[in-house]
Amino acid sequence: MSVQYQITGAAANEIAASVESGVRAGHLAPGRTLPPVRKLAADLGVAPGTVAAAYRRLRERGVVETGGRAGTFIRQRSAFTPTGTLTVPSGVRDLVSGEPDPDLLPDLDALKPLVSTTHGNYRDGGPCPDLLDLARDRFAEDGVHGDLTVTSGALDAFERGLAARLEPGDTVAVEEPTWSNGRDLLLSAGYQVTPVAIDGDGPLPSELDAALASGARAFILTSRGQNPTGAAVSADRAAALRAVIAAHPGVFVIEDDHWGELSRVPLHLVADAAERWMFVRSASKPYGPGLRCALVAADPDTKARVQGRMAIGHGWVSCILQHFVIAAWTDDEVAARVARAGQVYAERQGALRDALAAHGIETWGRSGLNLWVPVADETAAVVSLRDAGYAVSPGRAFSFHGDQGIRISTARLSPEEAPAVADAVAQASGPAAPPV
Repeated sequence: MSVQYQITGAAANEIAASVESGVRAGHLAPGRTLPPVRKLAADLGVAPGTVAAAYRRLRERGVVETGGRAGTFIRQRSAFTPTGTLTVPSGVRDLVSGEPDPDLLPDLDALKPLVSTTHGNYRDGGPCPDLLDLARDRFAEDGVHGDLTVTSGALDAFERGLAARLEPGDTVAVEEPTWSNGRDLLLSAGYQVTPVAIDGDGPLPSELDAALASGARAFILTSRGQNPTGAAVSADRAAALRAVIAAHPGVFVIEDDHWGELSRVPLHLVADAAERWMFVRSASKPYGPGLRCALVAADPDTKARVQGRMAIGHGWVSCILQHFVIAAWTDDEVAARVARAGQVYAERQGALRDALAAHGIETWGRSGLNLWVPVADETAAVVSLRDAGYAVSPGRAFSFHGDQGIRISTARLSPEEAPAVADAVAQASGPAAPPV
């Protein structure tokens, strides 16, 4: 514990608020271990049960984690953790970001003449009918049907969908390893999370069945381009997952297809096996992170709840953004550029996957922007790769169980660079088997 910050409070809510304040101000840094329950209770003159209740509240809100004998410590990311720009040391190759290559994104400025900026009014705001018509046709090509609406990106859709169907404290099943931003959103909103192990073909049906049988009320999975592994749901796996979902009536399923328009592998839909479901496809990956717009297909009741809640909140997604999506979807040059980008991303990921395989290092990725490499000691691997000139992400941020691994972003990695990166990874990784 830092001597500059003292936790205070006489009740559980006061102690929890004091910790949150310390995290928000940066006095309690990520990874910092909190005092043992009995010690803090003695220091504050309260019962141990009061401190335990405070720690439980912090854990439920995603502020802290409990690591058994390692104690209770501040999570790497929470709603109260100060955020900043990732800094990669000078001269070190950035294989961390996991963001699209700006050189492969279409020029949205060229679409401006095609975008309607006519001022509307509050009464008529909402999803643009022309966009919904286009989305309905594009979704139908992939076998996705349902009632449609628009949200401000994928995370906005997740948050609204879960709020429409669940209560804080309910359990949500998510992939392991998983997208850290999505997990952190769930924890900060007060949901419990339970992991469902995955392999290269998606979530394992037996793991999902166990999670739902133990009380999980919702399940979030990624269709293609899973972050951090690059896994994609296969046809056989989709059928098996649909059977599990059908055996658990009442579960709410959210399927994230953020990589959809860039994917070189087909979609095998899972979500609509549930009575309550939502399928989400964001425009950010193919068209640019600034285009915070996602198209959502869902069962009629879920769509009505999501759109209705939005109507009494911030109203609707900017019609200007929606018209940018319409312009992008109807422009032949943009379509060709997105198709080319998808091919380039696949070549870059495939080049590193093959180069690693030549060293006996098997990875799952067959779509998306990343590969996950299991390692014996991720801290040592990250440091070794940094010293070799490559910055990668440690796996802890993506894993519930602390599985040792590293995430390598292939978004800007040319095929010519892949052998050198694979050589460095082979030197740094040490023996390890893929997580199951």
